[in-house]
This record gives sequence, structure tokens and C-alpha cells, in this order.
Amino acid sequence: MMTWFTSDQQITSWGGPGFRFPLSIHSFKEDLKLSELDSFALTDQSNRLLGFGQCYERLSRCHLGRLVINPAHRGRGLIAQLMTQLITFGREKFDTNEVSLFVLNDNHSALSAYQNFGFSIEQYPEVLPLENCSYMLKTY
Repeated sequence: MMTWFTSDQQITSWGGPGFRFPLSIHSFKEDLKLSELDSFALTDQSNRLLGFGQCYERLSRCHLGRLVINPAHRGRGLIAQLMTQLITFGREKFDTNEVSLFVLNDNHSALSAYQNFGFSIEQYPEVLPLENCSYMLKTY
């Protein structure tokens, strides 16, 4: 998955301002907070990584983060499969009917995918953690 990101801008846009670049296996694992956050891998029948995402509780909602699809497999609807897994798990774990995420305003393909999945842009009740981003919410 590390090879999917080739610049500081790409890794910061995906992982947030705390991600270090250039990437090393150690820093990547540490910055992902794998031991702290529920993480999911979407794989094919040969166990090749197609996508990755995390979820955690934020503002009493299941919050999705660090969603990414392998660049070689984008545009095939895989994000919906990944999000379905994360949402099913997160709604049960956090006992909530609300799911949220952040998306960068210039990430038009992600914004479109999330809207097609039923998310809408809403006002975030706190200061947004990043500039140029929107808060999206879906209620079940």
C-alpha cells in the first residue's frame, strides 16, 4: 500500500497532517495507528490488496477514515464494498445509526462516490481538522 503514495501531498491528503514522508515501513505502520484503530483490507481471491480503510468513534458516530483503493483498481466500484464492510462493523461496534467522514473538496471522485453511497455534506460541529475539506454524514 505504501507504493500507492508517491508524494508528501498525496500521503497528507489521505492520511492526515501527522503522516511522515518519505515513507518507511516503520513510520507507515506507526502513523496508521494499526494497534489503535479498527482497520480493514479489501482483497481479491489471490489475497492482493485492493483497498484499505479505518473506522473509529467520533462525536458518537462511526467515523470512516483513510479510505483508499489500489490505483490499478479504481473506478470499479470497490469503494462501496470497502465502505459496506466498515459501516457494518462500525455501526454495530459503536451502536450508532450515523456514519461520518471527511473528504477533501478537490477530491471530486471520492466526493462523488460518497454522495452516490448516500452521504451528504453537513456542518461539522467543531473546527474542521483540515483546510479545504468537507464533513459528510449518512444516517441509517
